[in-house]
Amino acid sequence: MAIQKTEKIWHNGKWINWDDANLHVLSHVVSYGSAVFEGIRCYETKQGPAIFRLREHMQRLINSAKIYRMELPYSVDEFCKVATELVPRNNLKSCYVKPLALRGYGDVGVNPMNSPVECYMACWSWGAYLGPEALAKGVDVCVSSWTRIAPNTLPAMSKAAGNYMNSQLIRMEAATNGFAEGIALDTAGYVSEGSGMNVFLVHNGTLYTPPLGASVLPGITRDAVLTLCADLKIPVKEQIIPREMLYIVDEVFFVGTAVEVTPIRSVDHIQVGQGVAGPVTRRLQEEFFALTSGSKPDRHNWLTPCGAAVSASR
Repeated sequence: MAIQKTEKIWHNGKWINWDDANLHVLSHVVSYGSAVFEGIRCYETKQGPAIFRLREHMQRLINSAKIYRMELPYSVDEFCKVATELVPRNNLKSCYVKPLALRGYGDVGVNPMNSPVECYMACWSWGAYLGPEALAKGVDVCVSSWTRIAPNTLPAMSKAAGNYMNSQLIRMEAATNGFAEGIALDTAGYVSEGSGMNVFLVHNGTLYTPPLGASVLPGITRDAVLTLCADLKIPVKEQIIPREMLYIVDEVFFVGTAVEVTPIRSVDHIQVGQGVAGPVTRRLQEEFFALTSGSKPDRHNWLTPCGAAVSASR
């Protein structure tokens, strides 16, 4: 999915033109993947563009950087303020917002400590991640032959660029074999997550999802779905999930900033349930989009209007 160029990008406190956001080829991040980032949806509402769970995303950005001993010179509030200015500067009603912090041009060795930390934030228009029909009709996925990163190797709780080399292998293998996505197992052989999204299963009315210990990124949308389940009185269990459970449950779906709430209609060519979005998936999907579109009251304060001041309490 090609990026649609916009006008302005924020870089280290200044607004620069899209084409001026360049790096030296020997920047530390190029050789070693030393960057952390976020992906955030901004939704069009009747009240104007609003960013979904902005503070939670920016806090995770700072947490990711902290794990890698990367000191960021901006606070959560400062990052949030930039995001709410970024969208109107680019005249977008809805978009994908991407803040990132990286190790720039400095030392050429593995030790990143003497390479400067640079911060960027960009946004662009982005539709349905797995295609326009995925949200309605669901997608076909496979269980990947690539295992998710092992504990105490790369920290799965950090949304770090290097982690996504693993994700690329999962996604490329799936695409090569004719699937929309792949689901990876953890090193113990239990269900972990997709290449860049969390996984939920529904069986006999109960929702199941892998725990964070299964090499799972603590997804912001994952957390939102768990909150919606509490609202809607849908029972939830966070537990280890055997691979074969994917084949016999009633429903399976992905959640994430990019995929939002996307049904899975088959796993390894085995039909999931009736092969369409099941009732629990549909209910959660409808509630999610009702809240993000502003058609229902923002009861959890998940939407931050663009151009508005962001208080420390949001």
